[in-house]
Amino acid sequence: MPAQELILDLAIRYGFQVVGAIVILVVGLIVAWWVGTVVERPLTRMALEPPMRRLMVRVVRVVVLLFALVIALDKFGFQIAPLVAGIGVAGLGIGIALQGVLGNVIAGLTIIFTKPFRVGEHIEIASMKGDVQTIELFSTTLVHPDRSRIIIPNRKIVGEILHNFGTVRQVHLSVVVPHGSDLGAVLALAREVVAANSRVLPEPVVVIGVAQVELTGVRVGVHPWVRVPDVVAVEGELYRALVERFGSAGVTVPLPRQEVYLVNARG
Repeated sequence: MPAQELILDLAIRYGFQVVGAIVILVVGLIVAWWVGTVVERPLTRMALEPPMRRLMVRVVRVVVLLFALVIALDKFGFQIAPLVAGIGVAGLGIGIALQGVLGNVIAGLTIIFTKPFRVGEHIEIASMKGDVQTIELFSTTLVHPDRSRIIIPNRKIVGEILHNFGTVRQVHLSVVVPHGSDLGAVLALAREVVAANSRVLPEPVVVIGVAQVELTGVRVGVHPWVRVPDVVAVEGELYRALVERFGSAGVTVPLPRQEVYLVNARG
């Protein structure tokens, strides 16, 4: 049989099957995208975490694509049962080989469902601390005030002791004033300085008081509440404002000193 006749015979015999399979796959892609979009809308209104929402949308789209693929393969006369069994065996082998990866995924789902922390909160875990930037299925990313990033595998987070500071933090400042200072006036000056700073939150109320009595003077504690991104900036601003305000009011910062006595000194 000439080659042209062979090609024509194959085209007539399998052409409609190939075209039908391609049409099914294209329609499956369109339907999968549309179904995913439809599913995503109510999930957005439910205020689910972005990683969980993306995962559910992807799962729905993959399921639709798998149905389209099965129908397309059926057009070519493939036996679906052996194919599914083979995929199951291969999936088991891949699962055993990727235990660490699957552990991260399970831990990521646990974090997303239980919500021990959210994006934007400041946490400390596994001797690491920072602002939560992203929560993915495999890892969680923290950002330091110096903008460096820490990527922690999710399986290292689940089961560990977690310190969640939330979206606001209390800043701990202290200044030392000389013994004999008018503590009422000092505390009033400190409150004026804190009230003048726009980064300090009105609620919770700032805590200002005598923290400790030392040899060199009286230590005054200043503990305002600020948003997590403002922690570093507000520390510098308040320390500078406290020093300048105390100086203008005549309240000096005592310097450490030592007294040396000479006993039985001979000239």
